[in-house]
Amino acid sequence: MEGIAIEQLNAREPLSDEEVVRRVLDGETALFEIIMRRYNQRLYRIARGILRDDAEAEDVMQDAYVRAYSHLSQFAGRSQFSTWLSRIAIHEALARARRRTRMDQLGSADSNVGDDDMNLVATSPNPEEQTSASELGKALESAILAIPQQYRLVLIMRDVEQLNTSETAVALEITEENVKVRLHRARALVRKELFARAGAAAASAFGFMGVRCDRVVAMVLKRIRS
Repeated sequence: MEGIAIEQLNAREPLSDEEVVRRVLDGETALFEIIMRRYNQRLYRIARGILRDDAEAEDVMQDAYVRAYSHLSQFAGRSQFSTWLSRIAIHEALARARRRTRMDQLGSADSNVGDDDMNLVATSPNPEEQTSASELGKALESAILAIPQQYRLVLIMRDVEQLNTSETAVALEITEENVKVRLHRARALVRKELFARAGAAAASAFGFMGVRCDRVVAMVLKRIRS
């Protein structure tokens, strides 16, 4: 019932991120759910873009929310709250990716070629073979996940999550010029015709809704309350 009440409160009078943060810091802990439901999609896309694994992406989301909640008083408002939260998720995902790489190296001296050596031309679906918006969406996801991480993350944030150049630069802690260069390269790797044919499906790629969204919210609330 508590979750429903919070959704109704936010629907009646949408609270700004800053107002939610202030009220959470004042003791209304349950309102943190608004933040999670507002940004679950973005954090999932960020974590998925870095790790390319559903389960690990969900773990990172939980860790990022718990870390954000624990350091909420440190949010100084120098950037948008969403950007601050995105940076936390990026750092958590990159840390997990580094740990995974070290484990892979320990487990196998002759591991497979790295992310940067992947060739999309050889692995991506042929756009002409796609016949529906759903199939195109899946093809687009596969194509995005096949390109090197530095391009993949910029593409997800700009063309899927639809952040502007400035927001993307701040979240990734790179220059706006680097964002533009990486985005141009990413679009070339994913192939322009595939992205064009996907159309509206691009904005719904890497969906994170329903039961999965509820699960993350419930797990995070349980962790921060304990």
